[in-house]
Amino acid sequence: MPCRLGRILRRKDFLKIAGAKRKYVATGLILQVRPSDDPAEAGGYADGRRVGYTASKKVGNAVSRNRAKRRLRAAVREVMTDAALPAHDYVVIARAETVSRDFALLKQDLAAGLRRLKVMKPVGPTSDMPC
Repeated sequence: MPCRLGRILRRKDFLKIAGAKRKYVATGLILQVRPSDDPAEAGGYADGRRVGYTASKKVGNAVSRNRAKRRLRAAVREVMTDAALPAHDYVVIARAETVSRDFALLKQDLAAGLRRLKVMKPVGPTSDMPC
């Protein structure tokens, strides 16, 4: 069973993560990351990981923005619950292509962002992480 992830809801947290200036831009999404100030804030179940989602009006109308965020939440659930490093805060930003991009490619974009930003858990027998 994969670990759950905490949520980022406050604007000041989104601004802190954006201020860290660590981001990965892909066709389907933008991923921003920052080490967490207080991993306990995410909750005991989340391993110190929190995720926030955002979609601006550039993505489209309200229906498109909500669909884009739903797709991002699903991709994060499948990729980041097992692969993201603990004690980090992540923001996933929708782009106009998020709604129409193939879901497998969206997950690849997310995994590539984790690798590029060096926040992907090591894979293999040396990994002793619980989740």
